Order: sequence, then C-alpha cells, then structure tokens
Amino acid sequence: MLILLAFIIVFHITSAALLFISTIDNAWWVGSNFSTDLWRVCSTNNSSCVAITDEFREYQSVQAVQAAMILSTIFCCVGFLVFILQLFRLKQGERFVLTSIIQLLSCLCVMIAASIYTDRHEELHKSSGYTFKVSEGQYGYSFVLAWIAFAFTLISGVMYLVLRKRK
Repeated sequence: MLILLAFIIVFHITSAALLFISTIDNAWWVGSNFSTDLWRVCSTNNSSCVAITDEFREYQSVQAVQAAMILSTIFCCVGFLVFILQLFRLKQGERFVLTSIIQLLSCLCVMIAASIYTDRHEELHKSSGYTFKVSEGQYGYSFVLAWIAFAFTLISGVMYLVLRKRK
C-alpha cells in the first residue's frame, strides 16, 4: 500500500511539474531564430523578447490560453493538497471523490488551453506586432508537455475516483 501511495504522489507531482513547465517556459511555438510562449516572443539571435500585448492580433485567444493554463496549474496544486488532507480525514473505504473532481477540472482546463492554441495558432502567428516572421515555426516542447500534462491529469483524476482509502 505504501508503494502505491508513493506512486500516486510522484505521479501527481509530475503532473504539476509538467503544467508549471509548459505554462512558464518559452517554447510553445519555435523556429530557427525565435521562440514564443504564452507571454512573450523571443529572438534567439539577439536574445531580445517582446511581451505579447493587446496590439497583437488574436490577443483574446492568447489570454484564454493563459487563463486556462494558470487555472489548470492551480487546480492541480490544490488537488494535491486536498489529497493529502483526505488521506487523514477520510474514513476507511471511502473514495477520493473531491480530489478526483479537482484533478478532472485541471485536466479540462489544460485541454481547453491546448485546444484553443491548436485551433488558433495560424491566426496567432500572423500578427503585425511581431518583429520577425513567426508563421514559419512549429510546435515546441512546451506545447507537447501541455498535452502530456492533459493525459497525466486525466489518468490521475480517474485514478483518484477509483481509489479507496485503506488502512
């Protein structure tokens, strides 16, 4: 039982780490001389960055992705705290339903964020606010990590739903 508990905790912490990295790191869309994330566009040639502001086309879509990723990360962290509390508060045989609901909300938020970015990436990168041509890029590892975090949070949400507290 202790090994299962350790696995669940490590799995949850891994999910949170993936969410933090994909939200913060500058690699949602990359090219040969630039990289972009949810917050800024950086040139790799001269190490200059430009914040994504309302002067960029499709700024509302970027804000929706930002908000959903932040909510997903918050839900994942709160879910971990609730799981730890439920370990001590639940009676034997009860399920971790509240933790499961919070993890599934985290899963939903990261899915919404990654889906919006997937759908709107062409419009996002055609803005006149960019100082270099970013439309000739490809998805970066932060974007891939967001989709992996989606799978991890979905699996852990279902795992918490099935899991019962034992002695």
